[in-house]
Amino acid sequence: MRARRYSAAEVDAAVEALQAPGRLGHAQEVVTHAAPGLQRILNDALAQGGWFDEAHRAQIARATAVEDDEERLRAVDTLVAEETRLGMLVGVTVGFELARELQGESAPPASPEETPNPEEET
Repeated sequence: MRARRYSAAEVDAAVEALQAPGRLGHAQEVVTHAAPGLQRILNDALAQGGWFDEAHRAQIARATAVEDDEERLRAVDTLVAEETRLGMLVGVTVGFELARELQGESAPPASPEETPNPEEET
């Protein structure tokens, strides 16, 4: 079975719907249960993306070595924000695939030309 493709408008509407109070309750229960396995997947993805290699350690060293307190705080805040965004994106990707698995719609990895580009689907 071919995986369903979503338009940018459908994704925007779904994201808006997720903001409803109480909407994420069951999802939080599922994630809490799956947390150990999800943590391993996130760690693997970050490691494969180079976030635990020497370049990342160099970024940490640079940010923490800034002399001025305000500039150092800003550099560390920026690094943490970048890591948070990356973790969120990996988490959403994993969540998307987990939902497919739970619905019995698992699909083989898509080739780059099969991967939808929301900017093209408005």
